Amino acid sequence: MSTKTFPAFAFLALLTGGIAIGFAGIFMRLSDVNPLASAFWRMALAAPVLWAWAFAVRKQDEAAGKRTDYAMALVLAGIYFAADMALWHLSLHYTTVSNATLLSNFAPIFIALWMWLAYKVRFARIFIVGMVIALVGAVMLVAPNAAASQDSAGSRMLGDALGLSSAVFYAAYQLVIKGARDQYSTARLMAWSTTVTGLALLPFALVAPGAFWPANALAWMPLLGLALVAQIGGQTVIAYAFAHLPASLSSVSLLIQPLTATIAAWIIFNEAVGPVQMAGGALLLWGIYLSKRGS
Repeated sequence: MSTKTFPAFAFLALLTGGIAIGFAGIFMRLSDVNPLASAFWRMALAAPVLWAWAFAVRKQDEAAGKRTDYAMALVLAGIYFAADMALWHLSLHYTTVSNATLLSNFAPIFIALWMWLAYKVRFARIFIVGMVIALVGAVMLVAPNAAASQDSAGSRMLGDALGLSSAVFYAAYQLVIKGARDQYSTARLMAWSTTVTGLALLPFALVAPGAFWPANALAWMPLLGLALVAQIGGQTVIAYAFAHLPASLSSVSLLIQPLTATIAAWIIFNEAVGPVQMAGGALLLWGIYLSKRGS
């Protein structure tokens, strides 16, 4: 795609959504419910807002020729995202937040492999170089925090495996969202997928160790943050951007999430950011820029 026709607004929206999702780990740490309950409440609190939006724009959707009925893609998006959320939250029990965040964002590799195998898509060399640089930068960004953990090797391996598995479902979710976004408006697509994700997570959240209900009114604040910032401000904005950008570029650009999480943890929790992490952040941004040029 040429520079003149590149949808800059959609690309900016994608990065903004990625930054918003980068705060999910921060809100998770502040929550007092079990990890799967946090994921459920993220969906449950966001769904009414998204459905109100979907009903408000129904006539606009019909006028624009968008579908307003039910389709299997809507359910698939919710199920894939539920699997991603469940595996990622479980991985946090066994490995570091840094490792879990990094491995769950290996989705670009799985998306590129799928597009190559299923559709014989050939990627420009500069895109491949940019993707590799971005992934190397992400590793450098989180490696110091991961190395500082005292977890046992066995637990770490299980957690890392769960984190990497979540990336497979995150890739599947992104591909389904990309395809469905051509038929559905952002509002209706996100209302359906968020609802299905919440319903799929509910039974696991109820039986998981730890609290399901927040202890008091103040304890709802991190969960509201997850719903409003990560789900509505993050995933919803990303779903809009997916309609205007290649899935491969979108997935690489979402690597801005670990960069956001690292900076937020540095500011909020005073977690140290060393020269290796700074260099990794710079490489990550450079890799995203190169991938954009080669998309």
